[in-house]
Amino acid sequence: MTDPTALDPATITEAIELLFFAYRDFVSDPDALLAEDGFGRAHHRVLHFVQRHPGITVAELLEILRITKQSLSRVLRDLIDKGLVEQQPGPKDRRQRLLFLTTKGEDLYAAVSSPQRKRVEAAIASLGPEGLEAWRRMMLSLVNAEDRPEVHRLLGRSPFGSNREDI
Repeated sequence: MTDPTALDPATITEAIELLFFAYRDFVSDPDALLAEDGFGRAHHRVLHFVQRHPGITVAELLEILRITKQSLSRVLRDLIDKGLVEQQPGPKDRRQRLLFLTTKGEDLYAAVSSPQRKRVEAAIASLGPEGLEAWRRMMLSLVNAEDRPEVHRLLGRSPFGSNREDI
């Protein structure tokens, strides 16, 4: 007997393709702006999380991005050399490196995030409150179950996020 709530394979394939197309268009404008400075998506992700969490440690950033220490070091070196990110020693442990965007980094982040913010704002406006909650639940459901508490914690710092644990 088949599950009456199960989706057919074509519907799942379409959903996957929509994610690919949405991601392609979501990153297209920032990719073009970042490429002008020789930067890529890893640089964008670092700018995003340092902007969202000023004073984030390198260790915390590694945990969020799940990239190698070597990859993060290369990206950070690029951003520091261009005057976009600065490092400060931790107040208790001087070996700890706290990361902050400079004014120049804030300006670049604003430029690359602006088209994404407009795209997301328009999509959210088209959904209405119920659609927004359904979209949010779906996106969080795509996150590995064991990682959801950390994602909830990170979102809890943002105006959009909540501390709900039921997703």
